[in-house]
Amino acid sequence: MLSSSVAVAAPAEQATLAEIAVAGDAGAAAAAADSGYVGGTLGIGGPLRTVDAASAGIVTGAQLNARPVTRPGEVLEAVPGLIVTQHSGEGKANQFFLRGFNLDHGTDIAIDVDGMPVNMRTHAHGQGYADLNFLIPELIGALEFHKGPYFARDGDFASAGSVRIGYLDTVEKNLAQLSLGSFGYKRALGIASAPLGEGHLLVAGEAQVYDGPWDVPDRLGKLNGVIRYSQGTQTDGFSLTGMAYWAKWSATNQIPERAVAQGLIGRYGTLNPTDGGDTGRFSLSGRWSQTDETGVTKASAYVIRYQMNLFNDFTYFLNNPIDGDQFHQLDQRVLGGGEVAHIFQGDVLGRPAELEVGVQTRTDRIRVGLFNTANRGFLSGVLDDRVLESSAAFYLDTRVKWTDWLRTSIGLRADGYYADVRSDTPANSGKARDGIVNPKLGLVLGPWADTELYVNYGGGFHSNDARGVTATVDPTSPLFNVVRAPLVVPSTGYEFGIRNRSIAGLETSLAWFQLDFASENLFAGDTGTTEPSRPTRRLGVEWTNRYAVTSSLTLEGDLTITNARFTDPDPVGRRVPEAPHVIGSAGITYGEPLGWFASLRFRYFGARPLIEDDSVRSKPTALLNGRAGYTFESGMSLALDILNLTNAKADQITYAYVSRLPGEPAGGVFDRVFHPVEPTAVRLTLASKF
Repeated sequence: MLSSSVAVAAPAEQATLAEIAVAGDAGAAAAAADSGYVGGTLGIGGPLRTVDAASAGIVTGAQLNARPVTRPGEVLEAVPGLIVTQHSGEGKANQFFLRGFNLDHGTDIAIDVDGMPVNMRTHAHGQGYADLNFLIPELIGALEFHKGPYFARDGDFASAGSVRIGYLDTVEKNLAQLSLGSFGYKRALGIASAPLGEGHLLVAGEAQVYDGPWDVPDRLGKLNGVIRYSQGTQTDGFSLTGMAYWAKWSATNQIPERAVAQGLIGRYGTLNPTDGGDTGRFSLSGRWSQTDETGVTKASAYVIRYQMNLFNDFTYFLNNPIDGDQFHQLDQRVLGGGEVAHIFQGDVLGRPAELEVGVQTRTDRIRVGLFNTANRGFLSGVLDDRVLESSAAFYLDTRVKWTDWLRTSIGLRADGYYADVRSDTPANSGKARDGIVNPKLGLVLGPWADTELYVNYGGGFHSNDARGVTATVDPTSPLFNVVRAPLVVPSTGYEFGIRNRSIAGLETSLAWFQLDFASENLFAGDTGTTEPSRPTRRLGVEWTNRYAVTSSLTLEGDLTITNARFTDPDPVGRRVPEAPHVIGSAGITYGEPLGWFASLRFRYFGARPLIEDDSVRSKPTALLNGRAGYTFESGMSLALDILNLTNAKADQITYAYVSRLPGEPAGGVFDRVFHPVEPTAVRLTLASKF
């Protein structure tokens, strides 16, 4: 039984991390590097929240913004073993790979920005679609990551991992920044904060245009804004935040290798110049927290209005030899939800303990449509559905420090789902309910000789598209029945890890993991969506290293090796398509508060099976990005980024499926299709802090 006989202690370690994140200067970055990625939790938690895993940690905003990146979502590659790429126009959600998963646009990685979920369930393009293009990296205070389904606060889409990003409440100095670069890249950014009443007002705005190297320019246009009023601290205070984001673009989607080999198009060409889309995201959110004699109470709420129009053509003339196979995916929704939790701080049998109890809820009211088009002009409707989807979750997590060398975390999470689908195909309308209860266990032994051992176990899940749960007929042809999918699909994960800090400044960790899924969500090239598939198992090893050589020089190196297999027998094979076997990265970062700074980042994305029998594979991709710059005493800084330093002729993504070019057989041709890495590009950034 948890008693309250121990006085409440301020979460000192966590407060230090928050201060590091807010400071954002070179000295703070060095302190964060020296402390490594371990400890604490983003936002509010108790001192015992450090009971995590060998594969969990925090990255500060200063560390994130020291990395040269091509697009905003790539800052998530600071999470060891995570690949963030793109297979379409710049306004579309990124593609994610982690621990042997092709996560498509977010099927099994839960992403949260400033207390709001980014993943969209029952989405027009793919389950768990997570569009991070509204992210402003310079506003990030800290990023918290977990891998595996071991953590009670993480629910839907979090089986492979979760990422929580927190924005700053204030900045020490205002920022004005202008970037110019290759292929029509232009970006302007402003961030300012000032005292207002008893708190602070922060305002940020961003505008960007970009064409890319493509024969048909992306013509990306993006506007982005954030306004926040805050008072107090993370443990005693509140904030109100409004965000607005809008973008439109053209897209060069993946192309068949044979089209390039035959000279029909070039490496940066397209077979449908009218692909592309537009999207908008508008949100209002708030958080509140208070500390009392029992512990910390926190509450947050949000409402988001989101829309997307996406035009894709992946198979060209396979289904419609006259007008082509372009289709329009429409998603319009309003979603809202929140979380309330209390962290009781006290003791169990005289030992320091915490009990965290929380409730989460979310409701999406969705219009989701699919239409056949030609040059973005309407041809025919496939479906136009309305979906109401709601969920509620209860979780608890008990953390106890039994001795100086033994800590435990025992948790439980219960999730319930309800969906009401009203389809324009009446046979596919219906209601569905589902739920799942998952245990969460963690054990930390040590430290002995600056070494800790970790054992983690937990159940997780992802939700499926609600339309696939209620459907009884294929909307393209009512003659064919379809197999209904479950609304909730369970997963089970195990992990054993070790972390060592015996060398000053060096933190190294090694983790062995296993993750079993009752059903895999796989990308379907002919429809451009994710579809339920067979059960899978992943076994892997992850090695992570961070070395603060000095206060201004940091080295990093990560390696993940994963074996991914279907667990049921099937003549087609056991390999999981698109599952990466090897992912690696390395980096060096140098910087002083004034004077020169530099960063060099290497990223290796290993070859992958493209079909179940492993007879068709992708090529590996190795990329090198660099940055060098100088900070003047006046507050001005100048930075030069060189992306794809070696001008590698590699692929961002590769698939294998049937498509048809003009003149080919009616049944089409099975081929590898790819989206190339952009050639070497330079970007010059002038920034002023005042």
